[in-house]
Amino acid sequence: MTVLTEAATAIYIENLRKTFSEGKDAKSHYILDNVNLQIHEGEFFILLGPSGCGKSTLLNMIAGFIEKTDGQLSVNQTEIKQPGRDRGMVFQQADGALFPWLTVQENVEFGLRMKKVPKKERQELSSHYINLVGLSGHEHKFPKALSGGMKQRVQLARVLANDPDILLMDEPFGALDAMTRRTMQKELIRIWRETSKTVIFVTHDIQEALLLGQRIGIMSVGPSSKITTIYDTNLSYPRDITDMNFHEYYRKIQNHFDE
Repeated sequence: MTVLTEAATAIYIENLRKTFSEGKDAKSHYILDNVNLQIHEGEFFILLGPSGCGKSTLLNMIAGFIEKTDGQLSVNQTEIKQPGRDRGMVFQQADGALFPWLTVQENVEFGLRMKKVPKKERQELSSHYINLVGLSGHEHKFPKALSGGMKQRVQLARVLANDPDILLMDEPFGALDAMTRRTMQKELIRIWRETSKTVIFVTHDIQEALLLGQRIGIMSVGPSSKITTIYDTNLSYPRDITDMNFHEYYRKIQNHFDE
């Protein structure tokens, strides 16, 4: 059984709203309306919902890339106004996130170089995280020589090397084939359990949500999307898709969307 221990609130969201308008004189519409959520330190939280419901918008607001319209949004009791080193983003497409002219090791060390971390320490940290994501032996390869799954591992290692408190993951395995995706899901759970990071993971796949998350927040169809229900998934890791309890959670969540 997965049990959330008493932990401080890492992310606090209350009555959060985000509007958009298509032109200067166009009427504003709500992308997100009255979103309320608390995420604990060290928790693996899933944002689950159909395409276009505002999942990525909410994640980008937590990252500090998009400004809120109204409401409260804070990380570790500090209001979010801009991106910060306490939050690391892993995108769906690694190709756009990695520098093609840098090797695996150089990509992982990039943020550390920007922070002027000494060379020896950079090398030690990059080696640690390259090993953590299972890429030892590939340090001197360029992104064009890597598979899709390996590129995502590089992106994850680079984020981890900067040691953020929170990992924000926007459908990071969506472009991978089924076998690679399953491998990466297992690896992510292993890394999360080893590092105790707070993880917010966006997906529209119910099975993926149940394989990964301690809690699953269901988002309504947009516009004016909100989190309507939160499921506590009391399933032990590693999770088995053939388990009857797994199927019962799947049925409940699928029925939620069917309704």
